[in-house]
Amino acid sequence: MSRSEAQGRTQMSSPALGMLLFISSELMFFGGLFGAYFTIRGRAGVWPPDGAQLELVLPIISTVMLLTSSATMHVATAGLEQGRGTGVWLPVTIALGAVFLAIQGFEYSRLSFAVSDHAFGTLFYSMTGFHGLHVFGGLVTLVLMWIRISRKDLDASNPGGLVAAGYYWHFVDAIWVLLFSTLYVLR
Repeated sequence: MSRSEAQGRTQMSSPALGMLLFISSELMFFGGLFGAYFTIRGRAGVWPPDGAQLELVLPIISTVMLLTSSATMHVATAGLEQGRGTGVWLPVTIALGAVFLAIQGFEYSRLSFAVSDHAFGTLFYSMTGFHGLHVFGGLVTLVLMWIRISRKDLDASNPGGLVAAGYYWHFVDAIWVLLFSTLYVLR
């Protein structure tokens, strides 16, 4: 490779690389949860058990919120990388993520089963609860990125932290699509 070819390459920032490595470990964690779910589901006579009814309206609304937040996160990251700032898109992403968590909490308050009622309850609350913790962690990270951007610590010349946070946010959204499909659609 010639020197001009090497100079034309862009390198991944350290925060982005670190986040991709972290996401790899999180994939294994969620893979274990999905493995447990499908193993127990495959051995159960009746699945989900009686009394484990889930409504679809709230989860559909929260899914739309989270998928929309992924789009706003992309626009915020692209804006910062191109020197246009993040405008309203990062705060909109944060708000959509917060609404997702509020809907999840409201849904929990309306469910007719508890974590200890049966295996489905244990898996449902474990899978959605751990995902909710990841969303909360993502929100904290996004707020910290917003503070760094407002202090001019992150900009077009140094977008690595927001890029890494964006990778994490997209990962959390993708996991939710799998959770929603597994717990609410396939059941």
